[in-house]
Amino acid sequence: RRILDAFEAFVQRIPLVAAIYGGTKRFLSVVKERPSGVQRVVLIPFPSSEMRAVGFVTRLLDDESSGRKIAAVYVPTSPNPTSGYIELVPLDLCTPTDWSVDEAMSFVITGGANAPGGVRFGAPVGA
Repeated sequence: RRILDAFEAFVQRIPLVAAIYGGTKRFLSVVKERPSGVQRVVLIPFPSSEMRAVGFVTRLLDDESSGRKIAAVYVPTSPNPTSGYIELVPLDLCTPTDWSVDEAMSFVITGGANAPGGVRFGAPVGA
């Protein structure tokens, strides 16, 4: 534990590395905790309605104008999942998967080469 603490203290002294390391550490802690009542790993229509991107629901929000549930979805880029996009997507447009966070991360990091056997690509549940 002391070695890890010393390493973190060292990393925190390097400005650019500290920002990347700190951001990655915060992201991983958020991804570990699943938002209540929602599947963590989802597919969203991105970058077009005919395509799907693997994303991680990080938070649910309420649309103040319609009352509709909106998912904050982090869409990581491959092969570096610490870079990506935050998309606000109506929850009913998110297609749930049965993938674990580890399976989804492996899929992203390997550029899709390491994928579970199947995926529900069609319309989201409830759509």
